[in-house]
Amino acid sequence: MSDLALAAYASETGTHLVRLPTDARWQRYLRGFDADAYERRLGERGFRFLPRSSPEFPPLLRAIHDPPPGLFVRGREVELLSRPAVAIVGARACSGYGVSVARSLGRDLAAAGLVVVSGLARGVDGEAHRGALDAGGATIAVLGCGIDRDYPAAHAELARRVTVVSEYAPGVEPAPWRFPARNRIVAGLCSATVVVEARERSGALITADLALEEGREVFAVPGEITSSLSAGTNDLLKLGASPLTRVEDVLSSYGIERPDEPEPDSPLLELLPATADELTRRTGVAVDELARQLVELELAGRIVCTDGVYRTLSGRRGDSRHAGR
Repeated sequence: MSDLALAAYASETGTHLVRLPTDARWQRYLRGFDADAYERRLGERGFRFLPRSSPEFPPLLRAIHDPPPGLFVRGREVELLSRPAVAIVGARACSGYGVSVARSLGRDLAAAGLVVVSGLARGVDGEAHRGALDAGGATIAVLGCGIDRDYPAAHAELARRVTVVSEYAPGVEPAPWRFPARNRIVAGLCSATVVVEARERSGALITADLALEEGREVFAVPGEITSSLSAGTNDLLKLGASPLTRVEDVLSSYGIERPDEPEPDSPLLELLPATADELTRRTGVAVDELARQLVELELAGRIVCTDGVYRTLSGRRGDSRHAGR
């Protein structure tokens, strides 16, 4: 009961508490707290509370140095919280490349059996959730506000399709300081965190730092050195994060071997080597769709981009025809 009372008290007082306080205000609150009535009201709204003391509470999250008193859960799939999971985070205002990478990674990692965890934000977060859903996989959204809120409101429909969790009770409004606190839960639920795109001093880097502090693995997607959206991820690589160039980079850290699948075929392979601009002119494909196709081919290990030129990898179709170019 004290876990639920602590979570409710923290929400009502607007404080961040992970341990029982000892002051008189808390003692008065505790004496008047009716746990059964509180849980009944939660259930009537389709929510439940998973206390830190419960055997169902995710062990990886319990192991961090400041775990929440518990998690409010929206959705019935509580068992997802204890399954092997990977966090995918990044910029809200991401590039078309970031959109494609996040969605492809979400799809491929979920298809391999991992639960995809992110923060439901615009940009990379939302695309990671959508990718997992594309694969028919499981995904968890961690909110930085009350469990009854859809934040951002534009993602209300997406929120209905995922399992939503928060350490904050119904009625708690979003606040800037709650999102860094939320990020420790995103990282804490997972053995590894993937940063797709991030500016310097972004929230995604906070998540990566928290993961590193807990001894979890951090992957960063390399980006263009001239892009501000790659500044954070490239800094992570300089600090020792693992570079992510194929989905197998992540799967191998979980001991998962990707099943053999037919290699993705694409008419683009016949046009390589070429720059993205050249491919756009030759194919007439929209820039965003072309970027998505190129990302999928890169993650599948079919092509590589060096100095702005896409080439098929050694031994792949198209190499012999273009060997002299």
